[in-house]
This record gives sequence, structure tokens and C-alpha cells, in this order.
Amino acid sequence: MKKSVQTFLKHTTKDKINRSANPPVVRASTILFDTMQEMYNQEMKVKRHKKISHYTYGRYGSTTTIELENILKKLEEAYHVFLTGTGFGGIALALMSLCRPGDEIVVSDNVYGPTREISEKLLKEFNIFAKFYDPNSFEDLKNKVTKKTKMILVENPGSNTFEFQDLSKIVRLAKRNKVLTLLDNTWGTPLYLKPLKLGFDMSFSSATKYFSGHSDAMGGSLAVSKKVFKKIMFFYKLSGYRMSADEAYLIIRGLRTLDTRLNQHYHNTKIVIDFLKKHRKITEILYPHKPNSKNYKLWKKYYTGATGLFSIVVKSKNKSSVIKFVNSLELFGIGYSWGGFESLAILQELKPSKDEYSQGRKFFKYNKNEHIVRLHIGLEDPKDLITDLKQSLRYVK
Repeated sequence: MKKSVQTFLKHTTKDKINRSANPPVVRASTILFDTMQEMYNQEMKVKRHKKISHYTYGRYGSTTTIELENILKKLEEAYHVFLTGTGFGGIALALMSLCRPGDEIVVSDNVYGPTREISEKLLKEFNIFAKFYDPNSFEDLKNKVTKKTKMILVENPGSNTFEFQDLSKIVRLAKRNKVLTLLDNTWGTPLYLKPLKLGFDMSFSSATKYFSGHSDAMGGSLAVSKKVFKKIMFFYKLSGYRMSADEAYLIIRGLRTLDTRLNQHYHNTKIVIDFLKKHRKITEILYPHKPNSKNYKLWKKYYTGATGLFSIVVKSKNKSSVIKFVNSLELFGIGYSWGGFESLAILQELKPSKDEYSQGRKFFKYNKNEHIVRLHIGLEDPKDLITDLKQSLRYVK
């Protein structure tokens, strides 16, 4: 029977042995075999990417992580999915597996802060150099691809400023130049966008965010094509970049309701944005909500839905009053990450500075007296969220 993705998420990974609706949490370091030959045969199955129920050693994962790999492989329509202990671990896994001294990578300027740090700082120590391109300019990307380019790393939409790019053009450029491609798809999830179907070599999602959905688990998912599988598997097995069985179980639990939660996040977000776009202290909403805008058209071209993360541009001569606005919110927590059931708010500092944690954006243009506040709209009653925002925005001077 052919099943929709909604039905698949509810009926996958049954535990027929224990008659449980969910898979068991299997924690294991040593995996036992009846004979040496059985162990050798299992190792060959792993190397040849055969369907398996267990690995040969706990560093590669357990039956619980294999269950999650299989769910995400189906969602992503991927050759294989690698699971890491944190979201960022998936990005690091791709870069460390595929880039070598003398290589260059070309990175969209709007990437997640730690992605910028590893690209700009750590890889430099291995004689691997990063070039950042303007996500609003395909020509800028095109001009920065050279014979030394190993990979184009795209985040779509961009962290904090939410630029959408023409993904098919990027894939065509990469294939012409024999360059690998990696797309950070955390915002859209494979429910709304399948990068490998577009031609990307790798699709990354922070499983900490919407996959988990409950702000109580961390993990990363790197879905890959057959082209890069062997090299990534080689480094993955050596590095120990794997996810624990407990985290995998929690993420499987979260995935059961992914479609329902994302629908509600989007529904709530539309209602909140309808309020915010009329507010005089907000000059722009960084989200694909204007049908005549470039970002909306590119979102509509590639995505089948939208989620609950966006930014607002707040106009104020007094930065401390914007901080007071964020601090006074009662229903919006102040904290990193997003994708859980609760709403969050954070003031973003994107201007380059000497601070080692500065995200140092090169191409984003601030207007005078503008401040970016990122909001994640959770699963609360949107009327309550609007009331909270309304009472807090009065502090902006």
C-alpha cells in the first residue's frame, strides 16, 4: 500500500518483537556475533551499503539509530543518512570528510554562525580556504567558483536574514564545474524541500530543531547521494561523530508529529505576521509573505510549505529600548536554537566586530538605526503571542 508522508511518519518503526508502537532504546558498545564469519559478513554488508539491522561496533550506531536513519532516508529520498550528536556535527562531518589542503569552499554569507567559524577559521589552519558570496547575487557566487573550489555550501533561507536563492541555478553551476554541493535545509525540513532531488550532493538538517520539536534532544542529519557516500562513511566510522540511542529515540518520537506541528507553526506565524506588518516600529519582516517579492517567488518555486522562524527589522535610535522590548516578552523565551513547541526571541548582532563570536556578515546591509530581532513562533495561541508582542513593543523608542 502506497502511503502519504503523514501516514508514513505515524506508522514507521514498529517494534514487532516487543509489540511496542515505538522502537526500543538500544545502547551498545560491543555487538556480539555467533561466529567470526558472521562478523566479517556483517562488516561487508556495511561497506557495500546493504540493508542492515545492526552495525559491527557501537561507534557506528545502534539499532535505534538505524531506525532513525531509515526514516530520514525515506523523507530525504537519499542514498544514506548520517546521524551526528549535534546539529552542527553534520556540517563538520561533511567538511572534514571531503575537503583537503589546497581546496577552497564557497559559502553563502548568510550561514549559521558556527558554520562561518569552521569555514573561516578552523579550515584555514588546514590550508583550506573559504570565500563568502552575496546570497542575493548569483553572479557573485559564479565569479568566486574556481578550479580550486571543492564545495559550495548554501543555507536556504539564510540564518537570521532569510534570503532565498535560486537553487537549481546553483546546482547547474556546480555540476558544470564539478563542484560538490551542500544545502542546510533546517528551516524547510525534507517535508517541504528535498535538496537531493534538486541535484544537491548533500542535505543537512539540525535534528535539534523541528525533527525533535520538544527542545530536549540534540542531533544532526546529513543525507547524501551515492557520489559522496564512501568518503563520508570512511571519516564517520573513524571520527565517532555518531548520535546516541537516547537522542535518536527522542527524535523518532518528535518526527511522528512533524507534519502536524509544522502546519500549526505556519498557521500561527501567518497570524502573528499579519499583526507585525502593520506595526509602525517594524520596517520589514524577513519572511516570504509578500507575493510580489523575490524571496516569495523563490520560496514558492522550490518549497511546498513554510515554517515558524523569521526576523523583524525594528527601527529605533535607542538600541537599549529594543533590548527592553525583547526582555519584557513573557511568552517568548530568550535563548538559542528554535524549532520547539515554545516561542523564542533574540536580538541578532550581525555587524562585523573583533569579538571572536561575531558572525561578521560581509554583504548584509543595515540601514541606520535598524535592529534585527529573530522570532520563532511556537504552538501557543497566536492571539496570546500578539498580546505579548503588543505590550512589549511599546518599549521601543
